[in-house]
Amino acid sequence: MTLADTLRAALETGHRSSPELIGGDVLDEEALAHGVTPAAVLVAVVDRPEPTVILTLRPETMRKHPGQVSFPGGRIDPGDDGPVDAALREAEEEIGLARARVEIIGLADPYLTVTGFEVTPVLGIVPPDLELSPHPGEVAAVFEAPFHHILDPAHQHVRTAMFRGRERTYYEIDWQEQRIWGATAAMIVNLSRRLALVA
Repeated sequence: MTLADTLRAALETGHRSSPELIGGDVLDEEALAHGVTPAAVLVAVVDRPEPTVILTLRPETMRKHPGQVSFPGGRIDPGDDGPVDAALREAEEEIGLARARVEIIGLADPYLTVTGFEVTPVLGIVPPDLELSPHPGEVAAVFEAPFHHILDPAHQHVRTAMFRGRERTYYEIDWQEQRIWGATAAMIVNLSRRLALVA
């Protein structure tokens, strides 16, 4: 199977409510009061002999989630034609990834963040060595992490922390000096569990 075939097969496996998949966090009263906001991210898999995934590092100056590793993405705006359009728009704005260079594979499992965003991961394949131009106000750095490394359960560690007076459990994945955690790590874990079914 090609990379695209493998990824498509992974998205078609199992049931969306499988207990093996992480649905997201339990919202507290503050988050519930603001309601759930639809969002989308682009999981851009680089078609190399050993595939990689494009990730971004958020600037320390950002008001929300400073210094965190994430996929390109954001809230779905009224003018967006659904999650795919939103993810492609955000990736173009944040890292200069032209939407025409993305082969869309499909939608992965949505994830509800503790801050009330229901994030739909949009899985796509991009060619290697694209010239990307990160937006300095939104992205401090762009890097690629090996697909096999971040999808390996041995590198997916469960952690706990207190947040808004409640102990919460989250996943953390380390790649070189980068720490991938929270919603981004959870979406990676979900994808790895789907891919394990077609391996």
